[in-house]
Amino acid sequence: QVQLLESGGGLVQTGGSLTLSCVFSGRIFTTYTVAWFRQAPGKDRERIAAITWTSGTTYADSVKGRFAISRDNAANTVRLQMNSLTSEDTGVYYCAAKRTSAPDNQYGGWGQGTLVTVSS
Repeated sequence: QVQLLESGGGLVQTGGSLTLSCVFSGRIFTTYTVAWFRQAPGKDRERIAAITWTSGTTYADSVKGRFAISRDNAANTVRLQMNSLTSEDTGVYYCAAKRTSAPDNQYGGWGQGTLVTVSS
């Protein structure tokens, strides 16, 4: 089964940057699309970025132009570069994966998440 491990969260000031990492294991990485999700305090979890095995990307409007998702297929790793952070970006960040041909409700392999706190 797919297993994912997030890291890289922390405390950052408004306007700052942070890079999150997600290490994938358990299946053949290049057959999976990987996404980052965010759960802000008191809000539902939302998908903010996704990347296919060929590095096709999609972003939520809330992060478009500020965040960049990338993958290293040799290292089974997906990263999320986050720039121009605001308090609205505070939350627990999770990565999850699905077979590329599967529908979006098939994301799984959820890890413990990594907390990002943006302070003013």
